[in-house]
Amino acid sequence: MRIAYDFDHEVVYTGEQLRPHWIYRTFDILGDAIVSFIGKSEVNLDHMIDIQDVKASSPIYSTRMLHFIIEHFGASIEEIVLRQRLFICIIQNALNEAMGANCVVRKGDDLYYNDGKLSVSIATISPLSGLIHTGLNIESKDAPVKAAGLLSEMNLNNVNDLALRLMKEYTIEYNQIKNAGYKVKPVN
Repeated sequence: MRIAYDFDHEVVYTGEQLRPHWIYRTFDILGDAIVSFIGKSEVNLDHMIDIQDVKASSPIYSTRMLHFIIEHFGASIEEIVLRQRLFICIIQNALNEAMGANCVVRKGDDLYYNDGKLSVSIATISPLSGLIHTGLNIESKDAPVKAAGLLSEMNLNNVNDLALRLMKEYTIEYNQIKNAGYKVKPVN
């Protein structure tokens, strides 16, 4: 599992990035990977993956987010949803540690701070791979729902360092899970 990021160029997340080999095309990483970038989020209903949000006519918008795309080749929908939940738990733990309190609450695959929605996340599969997008609001201004931001409400200034930490922790956890499976013998 490899890590990459681009914090120098803002990228608008439209939902089109959630497709097989986008990481390879954009970051030149072939295989399982997690990448991060910063930019606005503007997902209209045509590019929505969550059918429940489409039925509710609930597009996604944020003026500035910290985005993560994760791709795992050969993953089933259940495996990729479990990995999404693992990543959300890693984020929750890191943010609560940074804040010095258990103030970030997880509800399924969503994170909240002071009842403001801090994250968006979706997991899906393609014929080639399992894909995850997770976005954390940096700013909460102009959000279509009550929102919270890493900078605007939580006063966390260095989102680049946070992103690197989260990607490293996810990679370590993923590798430990793989190794745990490699080291055991089957039972009869």
